[in-house]
Amino acid sequence: MAMQASLVECVPNFSEGNDKVVIEQITRPVRDAPGVSLLDVDMGADFNRTVVTMVGEPEEVLNTVIECTRVAVELIDMRGHTGEHARMGAVDVVPFIPIKGVSMDDCVKLSERYANTVSNELDLPIFLYAEAARMPQRIKLPDIRRGEYEGLEEKISSPDWIPDYGPAEFKPKMGATATGARPILIAYNVNLDTNDKSKANSIASKIRTSGSIVKDENGEKIIGNDGKPLRKPGIFQSLQAAGWMYDESTAQVSMNLLDYSETGLHDVTEAIRREAEMIGLNVTAGELVGLVPLYAMLAAGQYYQGDVVAYDENSLVEQAISGLMLDKLSDFEPQSCIIEWAISEEMKA
Repeated sequence: MAMQASLVECVPNFSEGNDKVVIEQITRPVRDAPGVSLLDVDMGADFNRTVVTMVGEPEEVLNTVIECTRVAVELIDMRGHTGEHARMGAVDVVPFIPIKGVSMDDCVKLSERYANTVSNELDLPIFLYAEAARMPQRIKLPDIRRGEYEGLEEKISSPDWIPDYGPAEFKPKMGATATGARPILIAYNVNLDTNDKSKANSIASKIRTSGSIVKDENGEKIIGNDGKPLRKPGIFQSLQAAGWMYDESTAQVSMNLLDYSETGLHDVTEAIRREAEMIGLNVTAGELVGLVPLYAMLAAGQYYQGDVVAYDENSLVEQAISGLMLDKLSDFEPQSCIIEWAISEEMKA
């Protein structure tokens, strides 16, 4: 892939994490596109979900993810889908992210063109989220996903949840898709030495921005003057978090860091460590889903190497890998897992 003046990243999430043949077919258009590079394919069996990371020239990326969508809605049947991760469709979410020579507004337009094309061609209901959202309740992806696939038939019939594109109609086989534009976020999980998901969720509620619902001595929600449950804010800003299961014996705190310059990987890792120790648990591993910006790794490396300042980038990244326990579940390859380094490798090819 030759150096290009404009680069956009697209990170579609597909509701299939077990069948490698299906994922190979879904990602084939990326491998075949001359102006697009496939940076990562992250299959999760327990989540039954695959996160694909591609980068390239905007028009090529748009055309490629449209073709991936065509393949995915043909091969994935949501009627039999189960998995740990929240989801509402075969092609669950398709974000466009500006990388180089591309504005956020450019990415909003790409998401709208994507939505227009696939909704018309495939009769697929589409919701716009994040920077592309047209109403406040659709800015946050968890709000759109609430109720998941199982609640979609009822939700999509509500006047408040008419899709932005496509039919206001439940499509049992393919569900619905969210698309939009957003900054780079980091999907990051921290594993605990327990099989109790409720303990992971309790920790998540203490650190995430939205915090936890306040309850009275009888365990009932306390309702505020606005008619909504009162919430105790969490520790960090720009952080989504929930308790999930990594496998049947390991609970994890699953997170999206929406602004890693404000809330860093090391910040959340150490907060989880402290909260876990208070309830007699230990953190056992860190896990990145998809790619991570170099800045986030360098900041974590700086934290974990302490007062010494004579480290170069490679050394800081090694410190981050160790401190964040990214090498506990499998080998962590920085050249393919750090966005800037992965793009640089692709440019050389």
